[in-house]
Amino acid sequence: MGEKKGKINMAKVFKTIVWPRRKLLLLGFVLIIISRASSIVLPYSVKPIIDDVIGKGDFSNLKLILVGVSASILISAVVSYALTMLLSVEAQHLISVLRANVQKHLLRLPTRFFDNQQTGKLVSRVMTDVEGVRNLVGTGFLQLIGGVLMAIICLFFLISISWKLTLFTILPLGLFGIISMKAFGKIRPIFRERGAITAEVTGRLTQTFGGIRVIKGFNAAKQEALVFEKGVERIFQNVKSSLTTTSFVTSTGSFLFGVALVGIIGIGGYMLTEKTLTAGELTQFAFFLGFLIAPIFQMSNIGSQLTEAFAGLDRTEELMNMPVEDDDEVRTIKIGEIKGDIEFKDVSFAYEEDKQVLKDINFKAPAGSVTALVGTSGSGKSTIAGLAASFLVPGSGMVTIDGHDLSKVSLDSYRSQLGVVLQDDFLFDGTIRENILFAKPEASEDQLREAIAGAYVNEFSDKFEKGLETVIGERGIKLSGGQRQRVTIARAILADPRILLLDEATSSLDTESEALIQDSLKQLLKGRTTFVIAHRLSTIRQADQILVIEQGQIAEQGKHDELIEKKGRYFDLYTYQARI
Repeated sequence: MGEKKGKINMAKVFKTIVWPRRKLLLLGFVLIIISRASSIVLPYSVKPIIDDVIGKGDFSNLKLILVGVSASILISAVVSYALTMLLSVEAQHLISVLRANVQKHLLRLPTRFFDNQQTGKLVSRVMTDVEGVRNLVGTGFLQLIGGVLMAIICLFFLISISWKLTLFTILPLGLFGIISMKAFGKIRPIFRERGAITAEVTGRLTQTFGGIRVIKGFNAAKQEALVFEKGVERIFQNVKSSLTTTSFVTSTGSFLFGVALVGIIGIGGYMLTEKTLTAGELTQFAFFLGFLIAPIFQMSNIGSQLTEAFAGLDRTEELMNMPVEDDDEVRTIKIGEIKGDIEFKDVSFAYEEDKQVLKDINFKAPAGSVTALVGTSGSGKSTIAGLAASFLVPGSGMVTIDGHDLSKVSLDSYRSQLGVVLQDDFLFDGTIRENILFAKPEASEDQLREAIAGAYVNEFSDKFEKGLETVIGERGIKLSGGQRQRVTIARAILADPRILLLDEATSSLDTESEALIQDSLKQLLKGRTTFVIAHRLSTIRQADQILVIEQGQIAEQGKHDELIEKKGRYFDLYTYQARI
């Protein structure tokens, strides 16, 4: 499943991010105005100091001027601090909200989406892509507005001092603005690409640490280091491109303003000799020009930050636009407690177009029955189980639960009654207790003990110093395969599901452990509609029906004894394993 390309625009940012925080941003805008207004006092006071105090020796207003300048500096500092604290905190809060929303949306995407994604890559997108939003809600966005406001105010004062000098400054400013707009348009795709590269490199790094035993086992540390070096080199080249562009903008701005300044000194000096401009006015003009240039340079930096923010939001938008599997408009049926009758009606399915994995599958799995799926690897067993678990949706045909089309049933109402024990026996980093309680966090201690006893977890947990509080490491790495499997079965027992999926549930068990688990599974299967996938055919002899899947079709169907008597495909598989 590909990602939908999306490009976020200012209108959508304003509607979804800025407008909901309009009161806070309005307060910030007021503070920006106060800060900028107080900043004007200093350059404004230059003319009377030079022309009146120094030029004429009039000290009558000096004290007032000094008090005004001191007060403006204090006000500007206090307001800037309040502005930063107010908006920076809200920006960080927004980042946390966006991260939570993206993660929540990802969890609602179809299972097939995750089959084509690197875990680390997705982690990077959740954690990194939204960070730039702090420049939209934080001080960056308002600093941009404040910079524009300051430039307008300064421009007004410059015109009032000398429109001729001001006109000379407008030309390089306009040229700088055009160059900046072109540059930011070029930088945005560079930032988008950087997010993609960073996510890819992070994904590979996550895999490296997760597969450290394989890497060491094959002495592949050097080649893995080389792969990572190539990844960070790509990041460097991307950063280099963006730095080159932003540096060009900054350098061009410095050159243009330098040219303007030389011209102003020349023209201003001439006007001084002609007595059309006083020394105080020229100095005041220079100060206001400095106050005009500073926010423009600041705006160019903020513009770069906002461009990066938009690039990150573009990538976030791609994820958020992806259709969720539990679509409220499609899955309108909310079921209560289910009986467990499942039926496949002419079901076909393909992971890729024109490459069908299942073709016209028809069978019934009555409530409380055990259906075993057997066949060679790649025959379609796991796909059938995935369809029954609602992880997949048929390409054609229908899977029903108690007569309802499963593709139209609310996943929340269905999966709350579903339990799975998967082949990779996935466990979280935490204690044995936490992993079992994952299925039912509110379970009582008695229910927990029953599940532990049923899966014979206590056979090994009692030998640990901390018992159930033993931390088992990422993916349960500190436990053996059989021990991990027993924990996952205990988790399923505690969930008490109506529909149960066992995918190679005893594949990691030794003969002794398997004997124990078979007893617990008999208790677990009672009254539940169960699908069992097993290569070890000895584990499914008591199934109510066995489906032999070959090349995406049901080759044989029946009970163990019936299929043995037929001496067909099942007989071949069973006798072959018996010889082994």
